[in-house]
Amino acid sequence: MFSSPNRVASYLTAVLCAAGTQLAEAQTNAVPDPQWGSWHIGTVILPGGPKHWGGYAEVQARANGLFRQYFYTELKGGVSYDLAKNFTFMVAGGRYATSDYRDLSNGPLNVEKRLWEQVTFTHYSARLKIEHRYRVEQRWFSFRDDITPGGSYRYRNRIRYRLNGFLPLNHPTVTNKTVFLSVYDEVFFNTRGPFFERNRVYGGAGYQFDPHWTVQAGWVNQANFTPASYRQHVFTPQTTATKNNLVLSVMYRINRRNGEVPAASTCLRSRTNQVWGSNNSEMEALLAQPYPAALHGVVKRRAHYQANKVAVGRQSAT
Repeated sequence: MFSSPNRVASYLTAVLCAAGTQLAEAQTNAVPDPQWGSWHIGTVILPGGPKHWGGYAEVQARANGLFRQYFYTELKGGVSYDLAKNFTFMVAGGRYATSDYRDLSNGPLNVEKRLWEQVTFTHYSARLKIEHRYRVEQRWFSFRDDITPGGSYRYRNRIRYRLNGFLPLNHPTVTNKTVFLSVYDEVFFNTRGPFFERNRVYGGAGYQFDPHWTVQAGWVNQANFTPASYRQHVFTPQTTATKNNLVLSVMYRINRRNGEVPAASTCLRSRTNQVWGSNNSEMEALLAQPYPAALHGVVKRRAHYQANKVAVGRQSAT
């Protein structure tokens, strides 16, 4: 059923990653930062309900060192619409402020207001959940003292693609009390140059406590590419600035109230009623899970129910 979207996603992934790899190899004059930074991320998600609408909000703070020299903040949020159970469209925006950590009292060096459109497509390969995220951004900048630095612009567009994988370790899917691994690579392209602007590689581990709370800790390497320039008779070659960062994130997932459950859970309700009966608290807790976890739980519980039924029948026969 989803073979065509899978082929399209795989093709786009191969093209983008190949282009990014070739351009990255062309970069010279690498400048690695020996000091680790830190990123802190807090996210709230409202999953799509029976009418497919959902929401998202996030705050970030980043530091030049480990838990010190904070210089960057993000505040963002958006509205999502589930086109299918594994295909979501989002429109969102945010405010991004960059400061000099040595001179915070004078305010940000620049503030960016950003609008973006995003499509997320997910699929499974055995236990591995694979997520493809495509994003187009419109970016407006304002600078301290209203002075635009050389080589900067007040408006820019950007295209991003992220390939993310999630692997649960102690359950078939990521559900309550699940330890999981997460890795991703994200590439950034813009139309003004350099075309290949940035690359992020992440690896980490996470734990989902319950239907609401999930935490992750990991490492991200960010590489920023600066194009070659010639100003005032001075030639500056292409440079690559890289930095390792510790990432700590927490996510809160809002469960819908007033009888609202995700559409995928609704289709399982008739099956679960056969096992538990209606208005059962255990059933409601299961249906609050994402669709793959709910489906796995229903199948497992129904098999257990059938086994018990057969055992009781044998005892009655003897």
